[in-house]
Parts: sequence; C-alpha cells; structure tokens
Amino acid sequence: MTGPAPERSGTFFQRFLLPAFALKGIIIGGGYATGRELAEYFLSQGPVGSLLALALAMLFWAVIAAMTFALAHQAKAYDYRSFIANLLGRGAIVFELCFLFFSVLLLAVFGAAAGEVGASLFPIPAWVGTLALAIAIAAIASFGERAVETMFKYVSTFLYAVYALFLVLALTSFGDRIGDTLAAGGIEPGWPVSGLTYGIYNIVCAIMILPVLRHFTSRRDAVIAGVIAGPMAMLPALAFLIAMIGFYPVILDQTLPSDYILQRLGSPAFRFAFQIMVFCALLESSVGVIHALNERVITWREGRADAGPTPGWLRPGLTVSVLAGCMFAANRIGLVDLIASGYRLLAIIFLLTFVLPLLTIGVVKLVRAPSEPRRTTGPDASGPERTQDHHA
Repeated sequence: MTGPAPERSGTFFQRFLLPAFALKGIIIGGGYATGRELAEYFLSQGPVGSLLALALAMLFWAVIAAMTFALAHQAKAYDYRSFIANLLGRGAIVFELCFLFFSVLLLAVFGAAAGEVGASLFPIPAWVGTLALAIAIAAIASFGERAVETMFKYVSTFLYAVYALFLVLALTSFGDRIGDTLAAGGIEPGWPVSGLTYGIYNIVCAIMILPVLRHFTSRRDAVIAGVIAGPMAMLPALAFLIAMIGFYPVILDQTLPSDYILQRLGSPAFRFAFQIMVFCALLESSVGVIHALNERVITWREGRADAGPTPGWLRPGLTVSVLAGCMFAANRIGLVDLIASGYRLLAIIFLLTFVLPLLTIGVVKLVRAPSEPRRTTGPDASGPERTQDHHA
C-alpha cells in the first residue's frame, strides 16, 4: 500500500482513556510500582511535603501531556523522532541520544524490579524474574499496536482495582498511624524541587506513547486526553503514598516498600496478588518503551525511498536485540542505585531538550497553527499516518 493511510477516528476509550492508561503504564514501572521512587522523591520530603510534591508533579504532568498531545496531533507526528524533529529541528539528535539512554535505563530498572519481585515471592535467583519479564515483553511487543493497546486496557483495569483495594486495606489496618503521622506534620523545604524533578524526568514518557495517539479527531481531543492523563497516571501513586506515610520514616530505607507494607497487612493472598500486579505493571511499562523504539525504527525504514514491506521478523528481532542489550545490566547495578543516581541527571537533560522547548517553541507552533474543523468519524480526512500491522 502506498500513499498516506487514512487517519483513524477512535472510540471514546481510544481517544480519552487509552493515552492516560499508556502514560500511567510507562511511568508506573520499576520504582513507582514498588514504591521505591515514591520514597526517594516524595516521602523523603516529609509526610505533608510528600503530598505537596505529588500534587505538583501531577499538575505538571497534566499541562505537559496536554501540550505534547496537541502538538503531536497538529504535526501528525506519532513517533518520538518525528515529534522531536518538528520541535527542535536539527537539535533533535541531542534529545534522541539522551532518550535512548533513558530507555536503556528504564528497561534496566524494570529488569531489576522484576528480579526483586520474583525473589520476594519464590525461592529463585533475581535473574529468573528478569528473564520472565523479558520473555513476556517479547511476546507482546512483537505483535504491534493492537496487542499493545489491548494490554494497556486490561492490565490498567487490574492495576487500578488492586491499588484501590490496597488503599482500603491500609486504611482499615493502620489508618490511625497514617492520621497520626500526617497530624504531626513534616515538610522539607526541597519539596517543590523534588516534585518537579520527578515530574520532569517522567513526563518524557508522554513522547513514548505517541503511537497510541492516532485516534484523536481534533486538538480538543488531544488537550482533554492530556488533562485526564496527568491525574490518572498519579492516582495509584497517591494511594500507595498514603499507605507508606503510616510507616514513615522507617520505610525510606526499604528496597521494596510495597513488600514491607504487604507483610504488615498480614494477608498472604493479597501480597501475592499485589506482587503479580507489580510484575504486570513492569510488563506494561517495558512494552511501552519497546513499542516506542520499534515505531521509531519502522517509521524511519518506511520513510526510505527503497523501502519494501516491513518484514515480519523486524519487530521481534528489534525487541530481542534491545532487551538483550540492556535489561540484564540491572542485575549488576541494583534498583536503588539506578533510581537515585541516573534519574536526576536525566531530569536536567530533558528539562533542556524537551520541557523548555515545548513551553516556548511548542507554544508558538500551537498558537500559529490554523484552526481546524472537528472531523467526523470515518476516512474523510487523511494524514501521513501509516497503517499498523494487521497481524497484531
């Protein structure tokens, strides 16, 4: 098939909820799902300071996601390379190098967390959990967009349900401790910096989910989806953080804060279910990262004049190659060191190469863009999007 593919209008779920599920799906992996990031960036600022930092990060996510989605829709840029080239021009190479490093770091964190989760549930070495995650990632990411979107839908439903139950159990089991800790106060002066740091290095994940934004029918869809995505991506973190406050400050030193709290809930069945949910969250995040990298390579290949049909082996080949190159680095570095050292540097880099350009150049592009009529459903309008793999 040659020429531009018809732009697909989506269902309510695809237009407004799928972007939020996808953003949450990538952000939640690793340190967020285990509670390690929440301890590092939020609870370290004191019980009350942690809630303020979380609220700031959530607001930041909503604003940046709305702008990112709107600009992507305007430029019809649904892979991260096309988007950042539209934003930065030749300077896109700087962002892409940092983005590739960030993707490798994320997958390493996810691999380390999967190993920790597996070892906490079964008498197995950590590398077994990492290997299991890698196999599951390859099985889903190899089948393209439809499989990825289906995974986001069902895993997200399971995840929100487990976090809601987790909060209920925490409040009924040690709600008095949570209330007493909050009543005692505790706000560190660095909470705005900590909240923005967490917000900046995580919101770059909005660029990773660009492939699922093809269902928008207008800029209004894009903005609404972004405003929804910020709070929905942070809701599980809020539930988790409230439970963690009950064990402040001891929980700050725990590699797996989630398991620390689960053991004190005294429910082996829920502890098992929660850790399975964490593994699913790691799978969701990892697939999102791999899918973004796959879309980048495939879009570049299809843009070449001599490109033929995309071979069926390309997705699984890319997936396996990327996973083999970075996930097992996690076992040599460790989860806490990865989160504490690598992310703060990346926050500065992405502030300079994504957030600030988006808030300046991106705003100018959006303001100068001609107004667009709201499209109706069907293939009336066309754009440069390509069709996705039909075998998915």
